[in-house]
Amino acid sequence: MSSAFAGFPIEISPAFEGQRIRRDDMYLEFGGPKVEHKFELVRVRSMDEVEDEKVQIIGPDLKDLKEGGSYPLGILIEIAGPKLETDLEGVVERRIHMYTNYIEGIMHLNQRYDIWIRIAKKSVKKGLDSLKWWGMALIKLFKAEMPYIEKMQVTFITDPDEVAKKFEEAMQVYEARDARVRGLKDEEVDMFYGCVLCQSFAPTHVCVITPERISLCGSLTWLDARASANIDPKGPNFPIPKGECLDPVKGEWSGINEVVAQRSLGSVKRVYLYSMFEYPHTSCGCFECIAFYIPEVDGIGIVHRGFRGEAVNGLPFSSMAAQTGGGIQTEGFLGIGIEYMRSRKFFYADGGWNRVVWMPEELKMRVKDAIPEELVDKIATEKDATNIEELKKFLLEKNHPVAEKIREMEAAAAEEAAAEEAAAVPEQPTTIGIPQVSLPTALPVAGQAVPAGGIKIILKGAKIHINKVIIKKTEGK
Repeated sequence: MSSAFAGFPIEISPAFEGQRIRRDDMYLEFGGPKVEHKFELVRVRSMDEVEDEKVQIIGPDLKDLKEGGSYPLGILIEIAGPKLETDLEGVVERRIHMYTNYIEGIMHLNQRYDIWIRIAKKSVKKGLDSLKWWGMALIKLFKAEMPYIEKMQVTFITDPDEVAKKFEEAMQVYEARDARVRGLKDEEVDMFYGCVLCQSFAPTHVCVITPERISLCGSLTWLDARASANIDPKGPNFPIPKGECLDPVKGEWSGINEVVAQRSLGSVKRVYLYSMFEYPHTSCGCFECIAFYIPEVDGIGIVHRGFRGEAVNGLPFSSMAAQTGGGIQTEGFLGIGIEYMRSRKFFYADGGWNRVVWMPEELKMRVKDAIPEELVDKIATEKDATNIEELKKFLLEKNHPVAEKIREMEAAAAEEAAAEEAAAVPEQPTTIGIPQVSLPTALPVAGQAVPAGGIKIILKGAKIHINKVIIKKTEGK
């Protein structure tokens, strides 16, 4: 691979996949939580619409941007080839993540409209001072790994106004892709699909993609994963035979358990697709949202990556992400794709929308069409509740489906407190009367009688606790 990149100022290799660039080591970053508009988009074009190996930059280049800043970015990749279909756009798009991480000193996280890229200072010093190197590397990697791409051009957009304009177009494309698979049911297909694209960051994570459960990153539908597995059998997407249905409510299949156990090297042996409890699906780090359990109300909260405040449980997205990601199964914390909230199987085993009690206003409005009409006003946002007590009050006032459970828990807690109070018996100290004691004015001297008289010390109101009493008979008495 190195010979293909002769003349590049930095190395290109799978060895760099999974690299982390901390803030102190970065030259600058594109996208991320501080930037509103960012996206990456792949479009299939006709052969005469693509200028092969062209890299253009609309807006300031790397060397023209101030070090340490966070900037908007749009990446538009246009591809052409007789074997290419629009169904493959999402598949190619998701590979931007993998191939960008092959580049020394570029860290790529997330996907679609959530991208977050950091450029390392050391690579800029080596000569990575222009986005053209990134674009040229992507072209070479894509055409080498996906020979059905015959022509490819890359456009980087850093002009803020242009990024915002193209962002809206990209969102419309994403929505159209997601809509294609709506209506398909898990029971109607014989094959699910898996994705291990994120194993460089989460080694034991295996994403299971079904018609009714989109990838956690939100970028691969069942149709996308099927197309990817068919056209690139040795790639990160692969078929998962369903096998026997062990639990249709929780979403457990023998085939999924077998494949996940194999692909996670035995770390994960059972998976429930429709529940966040017992054996929840693993989470990578690219998930669009985090669903989190709120035990005080026996409900589920959901927060998306773009929410910048603290969720109702007092934790920001970043803190919960640390508990959720990494490819482990964590009961009560689960990464999900936004489109999953439109699924028939959305937390099917946990009560679905009847269990959801809190989500940011922005996210709620985005999926409002998926929320049952009678629940729309009963799900709190940051405008209604910023802590658990406010949330509890809101849910009781709105008579949310979990309200009855809240009342039961409060009644049980009150009964328990009353029982404990009734059973509590204050400790009664042992009190004994102390006789008047006469003490000598001086210690007796050997051979002399104790002088008469002395000082009387009378103990009144004293309480003496005695742990042990020993009575001995004095010799001769």
